[in-house]
Amino acid sequence: MGIVELTDTTLLISSHIIIYGSAANEALAERIGREIHTMWNEPQARIQRKGHLFTVRFQVTAQYRADIRPEEVLGNDDPRNNYFRVEPEAAGNISFVDGLGCNTGYFLLENLYEGSTTAAHEYGHTLGLPHPHNVDYRGKGVPGIMYPRGTWVDPAFQYDPQQLPGKKGGTLYPIHRRVRQEDIDDLKLHRLPFHDGHAVLGEFSSIWHPSPFTGEE
Repeated sequence: MGIVELTDTTLLISSHIIIYGSAANEALAERIGREIHTMWNEPQARIQRKGHLFTVRFQVTAQYRADIRPEEVLGNDDPRNNYFRVEPEAAGNISFVDGLGCNTGYFLLENLYEGSTTAAHEYGHTLGLPHPHNVDYRGKGVPGIMYPRGTWVDPAFQYDPQQLPGKKGGTLYPIHRRVRQEDIDDLKLHRLPFHDGHAVLGEFSSIWHPSPFTGEE
């Protein structure tokens, strides 16, 4: 989720990631923010809106909040804020968001290694992007950021290039995903209703995730 600011030449999407939980820390927040900001700006995307060409830029920051309370997440009214609990365990053993175009979710710590692209992938979900329907991406080169684990890709983009497609090690190694112009196009930014040069991308889900260990905060 984020706020979109329209200027004469630019669409600026601003989002702030707030992490909490037993596995969250300041270093992890810095890594998450850097990954999302860098990857989503990488394509230097442009869009057409009302006959004019705009450059799309992302301004993504992140912070760790050890003192966060459920009331902040439940009552937040800033569209920039996206809240994720980070833990060594997660339902389904995978990171997730609470719905497409939402502002809350859950990170499985082991998914957040350097270069994993997990944070950038889940951020795409907060902006409203789903997984592609066809997860056989063989013959098409570098996979886009929204392709999920388990996608069939060319050998160079598998966990193990020597494995057959679909076998253990023969599916997408997430470090190879990249944000593409097509991903920006899929956001349908040209359709956003702007008021005084601003629009909101996504909606509030405002779900607080309690600790999986105590059932409390």
